[in-house]
Amino acid sequence: MADHSKMNPPPQGAAITPWGPRKLPPQGAAITPWGPRKLGRKAIKTDSRTLELGRYLTPAVPPPPAAADWTKGIDSWGMMLNNLLGDCTIAGCGHAVQVWTANTGSLVTVPDSTIESYYEQWDGYVPGNPSTDKGGVELDVLNDWQKQGFAGNTLLAFADPRFSNLVEMRQSIALFGGVYIGLSLPLTAQTQDVWDVVPFGGARAKAGSWGGHCVFVPKYDEDSFTCITWGQLQTMTLAFWKKYCDEAHTLLAQDWISAKGAPSGFNQAQLLADLKAIV
Repeated sequence: MADHSKMNPPPQGAAITPWGPRKLPPQGAAITPWGPRKLGRKAIKTDSRTLELGRYLTPAVPPPPAAADWTKGIDSWGMMLNNLLGDCTIAGCGHAVQVWTANTGSLVTVPDSTIESYYEQWDGYVPGNPSTDKGGVELDVLNDWQKQGFAGNTLLAFADPRFSNLVEMRQSIALFGGVYIGLSLPLTAQTQDVWDVVPFGGARAKAGSWGGHCVFVPKYDEDSFTCITWGQLQTMTLAFWKKYCDEAHTLLAQDWISAKGAPSGFNQAQLLADLKAIV
């Protein structure tokens, strides 16, 4: 018979259960069927100088196609540490880079160590100090990216589509490979395979009851949008988008524009001139 008094103790931080020791999720992470997941988008920040995408979509721009998909069949994108840290604003940048590079050459995945370093630089995180793991502001992150670059990737500019205007959102994805958005997630989303509005969901269905989250959206069809988050593709219904999406930014990546050229009917010259006037 085994001498249980001599058994090794469970790892530090592990829960004692009938199934043996199991590691607890990171502090602040939601416990879901998919494992611990963190958020991290802080309150929306606006700036009257931010460019508006609609100003540069001339009548010559063709209507967006019924569907667009820049995911290239990739189904594993990497957590980008967003299961451990509230770094979704940085993870969203990393996922954007993956989409752009997969569609203009070879897939590039920014290493977790680099993701963490930008979370430190741009969002104020201090490794080992959980009190500094407070997430980030999308506008601040994009301004830093535009000025400093991100892991060798240049952001020429960003311009905001109206998140309630589905045509502008679809144009952003179809023309530029995706859109960087903010969601005020409800608790009801924690257990949904497809994010959807829960009728009469009460307090759990309230916008932001789970928290704010930043994601990159590289795919849509007539009935849904699909984002990248927590290492995988996550589809949301149009009803969910309309209720919970409250921030959106179209990113003009240097490599994307160089490979594909300025979209027909998109007044890129005017956008860059306007950007120069405000920087």
